[in-house]
Amino acid sequence: MAHSPDTLGHKHYAAALEDMQEDLSVAARWAAKTGARVLVLFEGRDTAGKTGVIHAISEKLNPRQVRTVALDKPTGREAGQWYFQRYVAHLPAAGEIALFDRSWYNRAGVEAVEGFADEGQVRSFLAATPVFERLLIDDGILVFKYWLCCDQTEQERRFAKRRDDPSKRWKLSGVDLAARHHYAQYTRARETMLAATHTPHCPWTLVDFNDQRRGRLTLIRNLLDRLPDTRVEVPALDLPALHHAPHHEQYGVIKPLPPFALRDGE
Repeated sequence: MAHSPDTLGHKHYAAALEDMQEDLSVAARWAAKTGARVLVLFEGRDTAGKTGVIHAISEKLNPRQVRTVALDKPTGREAGQWYFQRYVAHLPAAGEIALFDRSWYNRAGVEAVEGFADEGQVRSFLAATPVFERLLIDDGILVFKYWLCCDQTEQERRFAKRRDDPSKRWKLSGVDLAARHHYAQYTRARETMLAATHTPHCPWTLVDFNDQRRGRLTLIRNLLDRLPDTRVEVPALDLPALHHAPHHEQYGVIKPLPPFALRDGE
């Protein structure tokens, strides 16, 4: 299936992303200097593009400061905890930016549709979440929630691409494949979730990700525009003079391999 002629080309995408990544670097310096805590949640259907946009944001930032959080299914012990407990451990500390590749909203999506949580647990989650997020915000954490929108035709195209590309097949889980048959149920679960958790203090932002490149730029621009003024003075950095040490034999250095010669018949 061919992409729409409106799909953003790589050249224009790369140039726009480079500019935004410079702005993200400025924002990261601001967070480090001011001690700001930034939390960004990325939600959406399977194949929507969460991992790609998180990579675009974090690619040129310090991984010790900008962390990606992508939790596996809960362990037996975690399943017996307060539902939000395992996520709290990964919230940003002062000066950090945490990017959640899925979050506590699993309970309102995959857990609700696939039967991993019962109706009572889902109702309790939807009632508790605005309160939980209010606590985070009242404590000074900047919280941004994004839902990446992808229609069913585009989702099928991406599933097929993952199936046919061995390097991407790891992205297909049994739950992902089962979700293909529950598209309408996931839509209803999403609408219920948005109605309960789209609040004035912690609103959702929906971004069209049918064109992933355009979607990434739209989301990043929106995030940058919603952050406070992040300009901070960058001190000049001068490298000290280099003092040459006496040459010593470098023991244990492996010599480079010679050019490979093809065997007969290759």
